[in-house]
Amino acid sequence: MKLTADYHTHTIYSDGKNTFLENFRRAKELGLAEIGCTEHGFSHVFCGLKRKELEQYIAELRAAERETGMRALLGLESNIRGESGLCDLTERDFAQFELFVVGIHVFVYYEKLFDSRLGLGSYARYGLHIKPSKSLVRQTTNAFVHAVQKNPIDIISHLNYGCFADPVEVAKCCRDYGTYLEISSKKEHLTDEELARVADTGVRFVINSDAHAIDRIGDVARAEEQVRRVGIPLERIDNIDGRMPSFRLAAWRKVHL
Repeated sequence: MKLTADYHTHTIYSDGKNTFLENFRRAKELGLAEIGCTEHGFSHVFCGLKRKELEQYIAELRAAERETGMRALLGLESNIRGESGLCDLTERDFAQFELFVVGIHVFVYYEKLFDSRLGLGSYARYGLHIKPSKSLVRQTTNAFVHAVQKNPIDIISHLNYGCFADPVEVAKCCRDYGTYLEISSKKEHLTDEELARVADTGVRFVINSDAHAIDRIGDVARAEEQVRRVGIPLERIDNIDGRMPSFRLAAWRKVHL
């Protein structure tokens, strides 16, 4: 298995340790075809990219891209803000962004107070190994499903890390709408049994590093080990061995811009 592109990386604009230039140089050393730049979304309380920084963010990304010759996708690891599927990357942003990654995170400005269960409430139970209620699983599953149905989401990041959705139902929705599920090499987020059941739905995958430092750019060893343990066919992973994914946001942009 050889990684073609890493679509989940962070820089100093969120909670990463390195600059675009440092990340891109490392990606080029590894022979990657492209890299996704996916800072935490605007509604993240502590680590989110600030809208007032966006112009500078884009300028620095493009300058590093030109200097290194590394193709970079301007992306965001957007936050799901509620059961409705509301994300903090919205249609007004689609003209600028090229990669739409989505996850549930803890410290987010939620759409409604009750929606804070998706992050804060879930993470507390997750950390303490407390079984979630059926209503919490249903609420979290709805949040993912509605987000995928309402938005041209490219990748769901680290599904069920710190939260409790029904992974099979989320996978079915991703399969039907053409959204990829990430197998994260940073975070243990699905058990082998869960990943096997998810794979049985026919959903397609990408494997990513979720790198927050240059020494982890392109590092998918943990994900690769799980893929082999579970027996996921490599042809179901669209960012390895020279293959490139077909992303929903790119298709949306071709039609609407």
